[in-house]
Amino acid sequence: MRERQMLDDGINAVRGLSAALEDNVGLIELGEEEGDDSVVREAEAALKALSEDVAARQVETLLSGEADSNDTYLEVHAGAGGTESQDWAQMLLRMYTRWADRHGMKVEVLEMHDGEEAGIKSATLLIKGRNAYGWLKTESGVHRLVRISPFDSNARRHTSFASAWVYPVVDDTIAIDIPESEVRIDTYRASGAGGQHVNTTDSAVRITHIPSGIVVQCQKERSQHKNRATAWEMLRSRLYEEELKKREEAASATEASKTDIGWGHQIRSYVLQPYQLVKDLRTGVESTSPQDVLDGDLDTFMEASLSQRIEGGAGAEVEDID
Repeated sequence: MRERQMLDDGINAVRGLSAALEDNVGLIELGEEEGDDSVVREAEAALKALSEDVAARQVETLLSGEADSNDTYLEVHAGAGGTESQDWAQMLLRMYTRWADRHGMKVEVLEMHDGEEAGIKSATLLIKGRNAYGWLKTESGVHRLVRISPFDSNARRHTSFASAWVYPVVDDTIAIDIPESEVRIDTYRASGAGGQHVNTTDSAVRITHIPSGIVVQCQKERSQHKNRATAWEMLRSRLYEEELKKREEAASATEASKTDIGWGHQIRSYVLQPYQLVKDLRTGVESTSPQDVLDGDLDTFMEASLSQRIEGGAGAEVEDID
């Protein structure tokens, strides 16, 4: 039913765009014949708005992958560097939450480990919405921040790293069999808000898939049983995402991006000092308004990386920035 609805929406959109195009072209011809400039201007403005709608829908056609329409998990991990990187990880988490809010998507926090002084060590979000995985899938990788540290009394410039990892929620129609002999399940006490119950029960669950080394964890619910069920779903999704990457012949590059949260693996740099610039190191797309980007204005970066991925080329090499 979901696939049918998507096809219906697509067909109706094309028909609507075609009809609007014909109507406005006709209005322009009529206005020119009658010498009515106001009608011509109105129709031209409508055509401009129509072209923007077409451009937006053209991007939607890039989201045709097997799992692109699915909901998605998004993990954020701080890199080396203690408080600096943990604060940056929290900024990234906020950025993606803001992006999801802009697109009317629902965000659930499945687990979060707070930093010692500020920020977070790691967190996992469940983002629900149309094409959530399709939009976010190219965001996996290391993100680099350059700024004057608010934690440095000498106001020196610091470089921090944090990583994002995106994988789709597995559909009910996809069967993934994981032998229990291949996993290790640990329980522990959840951290963060939650009251006295959090501190007295081992409700949080961590599952390690031994052959692949994949680790997932959930502490959202008070019930260990519910957290265990969610963690199993996350593990199936991670394994499914790995298989999708292999089909795209990108497994080696993907694994390389996970090996180290630091130099040489970043996909995007966010410079707040000494100048203002966000630059995607894969596509060359730039923004001179980092605050807008950190507030969730990511569509331009996502569209460019999706286009590059669909075209199948790595694109021109882009120089790193200080």
